[in-house]
Amino acid sequence: AQAGLHVGDRVCALVAGGGYAQWCVAPVVQCLPVPAGFSDVEAASLPETFFTVWSNVFERGRLQPGEVLLVQGGSSGIGVTAIQLGRALGATVIVTAGSDDKCAACLALGAHHAINYRTQDFVAEVQRITAGKGVDVVLDMVAGSYVAREVQCLAEDGRLVIIAVQGGVQSTFDAGLVLRRRLTITGSTLRPRPVAFKGAIAQALRERVWPLLAAGAVRPVIHRTFAAADAAQAHALMESSQHTGKIVLTW
Repeated sequence: AQAGLHVGDRVCALVAGGGYAQWCVAPVVQCLPVPAGFSDVEAASLPETFFTVWSNVFERGRLQPGEVLLVQGGSSGIGVTAIQLGRALGATVIVTAGSDDKCAACLALGAHHAINYRTQDFVAEVQRITAGKGVDVVLDMVAGSYVAREVQCLAEDGRLVIIAVQGGVQSTFDAGLVLRRRLTITGSTLRPRPVAFKGAIAQALRERVWPLLAAGAVRPVIHRTFAAADAAQAHALMESSQHTGKIVLTW
């Protein structure tokens, strides 16, 4: 028995890359038990987003109960996890999404406020929702031109955590605001981190988050499954941004 697991246990895991396979290997410390009653498809939807959200929102971003979290792209796989974990662990959650339907889906998952970024200015909406105080943590997958606007959204001692650069790597922002409000701009990516680091996240998830899954307080959100042979269609769906939650390949 290692990492609290035994031979024959059903597990889901954060893999090193190359997870598009019927069989793969993973370090035992990166494995987590499949929550009771979960299907393989539901279990497979958990690790990538839960490791990422825990590491960035709760460890790097230090989100605390009673604070306000802004999630960019609330209907994404990362987004639906951040909404649910933020709410379950006592934060107020604001999301942005690209349509009224996606905003409604985010609210149904537990977001307190949803902003349609195509029809509303998310900076103005955040200021309105927070009565001018701003948010404590922003989870950003866009970077680029969003960084300047997110800096404007942050409360004093706020933290901006960048986990992807879909909008580009170059950003210009008001450094004066960073000084006056004592802001932190940070970010990370999981793949190059050592096994021990990923194992520590797994341990935190098992202690703090897996009980929430077992209790039904947090649940997997799966938009659609595809046979592995149809992986190209799964990618086309993902790039179309028509999905809410995870897209899973099956064998």
